[in-house]
Amino acid sequence: MKIEARNMHFKDLNEAVRHTSDTNIEIDQCLGQRYIASGLGGKSITINGIPGNALGSYLNGADIVVNGNAQDATGDTMNEGHIYIHGSCGDATGYGMRGGKIYIRGSAGYRAGIHMKAYKDKLPVIVIGGSAGSFLGEYQAGGIIIVLGLDREDSSAPVGRFCGTGMHGGKIFLCCDNVPDDLPGQIIVHKAKREELGEIEHYISEYCAHFGGEEERILSKNFYILSPNSKNPYKQLYTYN
Repeated sequence: MKIEARNMHFKDLNEAVRHTSDTNIEIDQCLGQRYIASGLGGKSITINGIPGNALGSYLNGADIVVNGNAQDATGDTMNEGHIYIHGSCGDATGYGMRGGKIYIRGSAGYRAGIHMKAYKDKLPVIVIGGSAGSFLGEYQAGGIIIVLGLDREDSSAPVGRFCGTGMHGGKIFLCCDNVPDDLPGQIIVHKAKREELGEIEHYISEYCAHFGGEEERILSKNFYILSPNSKNPYKQLYTYN
């Protein structure tokens, strides 16, 4: 099914996507329509243009490809499925996600992975090819966030300020030579050994398969792993020490 979304109200677009019997859907001329594929499973959706907020919210197994940028709250409370964004993404990507994978070729805004959590046998993963804004992994309780910094020419960390504030589960992998100097006290940081990168090798491979790039070249770079220190747990709301 092919849908021309130009000037189409987001409710009408979502109704068309939800109720078609077709499992392969292409949306052309998308421009800011919200909630696309919310709660859906069992469908493959290609979006040409820029979807609005909450793309793939509560996603339950569908696969989404965006040939463009995405706005805020992509993958909000996502449960299962894949989202591939061939541009950059707005704030709060993967908010509260508890399963599935989000791959972003470019960069992500503030608070990517906020409240991200693993759920039973589900392991949520966010891979960001460029940089991430401030508060990456805020209150992260599970899952994996990978930031590759492929848009940077220097060796600085590809994240903004307050990375991992309130983090109490999961891991953040940063590809860089120098970690941020303002990490909160409840985080442990160490340089990844080659065998530890085996944990993310599959995700780097999938990133390269969709967006291009050399897997071995990326994995040959320095990575740092951020994880919570159980002896200094997160205790107070919006506390940074």
